[in-house]
Amino acid sequence: MTADILLYALIAAGLVFWLRNVLGTRHGDERQRPNPFARPDNDAAARNGARPDPARSVVTPLHPARDDAPVQNGGLMPGILPGLDEPLPGVVLPMGKNMSAAKGAEAGLQDIANADHSFNATHFLEGAQDAFVMIVEAFAANDRGLLKNLLDPSLYAAFDGAMTAREERGEIALTEIHAIRRLEIVDARIQDKRALLTVRFVADETATIQNKDGEYISGNPDRVKETIDIWTFGKPLKSREPTWYLVATREEDADKKGMPETVI
Repeated sequence: MTADILLYALIAAGLVFWLRNVLGTRHGDERQRPNPFARPDNDAAARNGARPDPARSVVTPLHPARDDAPVQNGGLMPGILPGLDEPLPGVVLPMGKNMSAAKGAEAGLQDIANADHSFNATHFLEGAQDAFVMIVEAFAANDRGLLKNLLDPSLYAAFDGAMTAREERGEIALTEIHAIRRLEIVDARIQDKRALLTVRFVADETATIQNKDGEYISGNPDRVKETIDIWTFGKPLKSREPTWYLVATREEDADKKGMPETVI
């Protein structure tokens, strides 16, 4: 080995050692906290203050639209509200066969889009759909770590209290979401410099609670039931983080999952 090659080898080894000390190494045990509202294609642009590109946004509804499906939003182009000639920032009206926005929410959606140029109603509902499954199943499993990342602190305190009471009674809950049939934004507003979006979820699920003796005291494990939940998500307008935190919940169906009902 020549002196030049030996010198280069020593320099390379020194660089590798320095980079390992500065950057560290991954050992595969790091826990990745899910963020259902993150969109990899647009997150970097949003953090830099740039407007996301709706053309790069892929809509993946639970039930893909057919060619003969009716045109949504009265035939309007994505992001355009009645009476407006130019698209608003992002996509203001949600696209997707199982996604919609109530007429009464359109003005609030426009206000949020004007205040936060990274807002995209379709992306929000896609994230809300994933968050719904995560939160419902995490609550049944007493997964406090996951719930802390997705719930507003005051709502998390209520959830924690309900889980603690269930644990003290020796009860075991199990909830499985089979499908989310419809998502509708029923209210949108800005309050105290925070965007608030209320979503009505219509889902097929199985929810049961067993007592300490293994007897079912709520629900039927062999029954899939349509349930309706109305949740409100909040996000500070100035925040660059994509996460919308759940701030309030209530249920319309008769068979309750034991989830705390809160209002804002």
